[in-house]
Amino acid sequence: MSTQTHTFKDMKSEFLADPKNKVAYDEFTPEYAVASAMIKARAEAGLTQAELAEKAGMTQAQVSRLESGQWPTPATIKKLARALGKRAELRFV
Repeated sequence: MSTQTHTFKDMKSEFLADPKNKVAYDEFTPEYAVASAMIKARAEAGLTQAELAEKAGMTQAQVSRLESGQWPTPATIKKLARALGKRAELRFV
């Protein structure tokens, strides 16, 4: 019996080959881009979710939800940026 393995990249490509899946995936791209940027900034600052939450006046659960793709409000973005010693920037590309 042979065991076939699939990489995440392979599975993603297969999933996105279906036009319905591609449309749904593209609808969430901005949320995940924000979440990815938040995770990267937090990691670069060497902070845990709990530490960032404390600095930003939030709960760890709120930070976790934002890092999993929940769309933050502008006020929340400002608090997080301040806590990370950064400024937030929105760009249309």
